[in-house]
Amino acid sequence: MSRRGNDQWISDLQSSGDEREAALADLHQIILRSLPYALNKWITTDDPRFQALAEEVAQETLLRVLDHLSTFEGRSQFTTWVHKIAVRVALTELRRKRWENVSLDELVEGSETPPLSHLMADSSPSPDDVVEGLDFTERLQRIILEELTEKQRQAMIAIAIKGMPLEEVAQRMGTNRNALYKLMHDTRLRLKRRLAHEGLTPEDVLTIFEKG
Repeated sequence: MSRRGNDQWISDLQSSGDEREAALADLHQIILRSLPYALNKWITTDDPRFQALAEEVAQETLLRVLDHLSTFEGRSQFTTWVHKIAVRVALTELRRKRWENVSLDELVEGSETPPLSHLMADSSPSPDDVVEGLDFTERLQRIILEELTEKQRQAMIAIAIKGMPLEEVAQRMGTNRNALYKLMHDTRLRLKRRLAHEGLTPEDVLTIFEKG
């Protein structure tokens, strides 16, 4: 494997001959070598999914590197820049795979009774806090059901409650990122108005789940 400086990487990748193919092959190996350490918090090499994920990430990273060569400013080593791209690609792919067999309908159906243990900061709440939290949860669910459209409800539950990546929700809903941003903005405004109508503020919602 050839040792290249930043300028040589850019020059080789912008060429159209053997230099480009050799640079791509070397970069592919560099990415594959870096992924086990970079991703060990989320997936290990013992996981049967790792090899396929690593190859998928390497190929996608190479495509992104070629598409964004002009944005490399030389403030770091070229391979460090590539490594950061690879990690972003890998984490996005891991989040996507987490949800690939879960439909939005399943998310909505499974969110009718959010567990208080995930919402309350105190792991041992008092009986009064538990009752108050349950009452408030039912009230909030009623507001969500009455105030939001089906699409708004799906998006809010998937993104804000279940933590599904925005890109994945947009794909499932047949829309794009910007349109989903707009949908979520409108959803928050509608909820804020309804909470105000019922004498509640967003701070009230946070407070009831942060007692402890």
